[in-house]
Amino acid sequence: MTSALKDTGARFEMVEQGLTSFAEYRRAGDRIVIDHVESPPPLRGTGASGRLMEALSAEIQSRGLKITPVCGYAAAWLRRSETYRTLLD
Repeated sequence: MTSALKDTGARFEMVEQGLTSFAEYRRAGDRIVIDHVESPPPLRGTGASGRLMEALSAEIQSRGLKITPVCGYAAAWLRRSETYRTLLD
């Protein structure tokens, strides 16, 4: 079971199978800078990071903000996303 997205103020987190995937971020004006995305080893290859990116992108879009990805995974995911690539700053 996947938990809802949680925003701690420095990380977006989602729990699946009792394990937490996260995206570390910082706010810079009207942008969210994503520094790092990570899923625990047992969740890698299951799409957990992609589900996290989808949920956090929807949240950022609802806030009217843009995303500046420093993390290579976040940048690649956003470029591939037809729904959320417009959030790229």
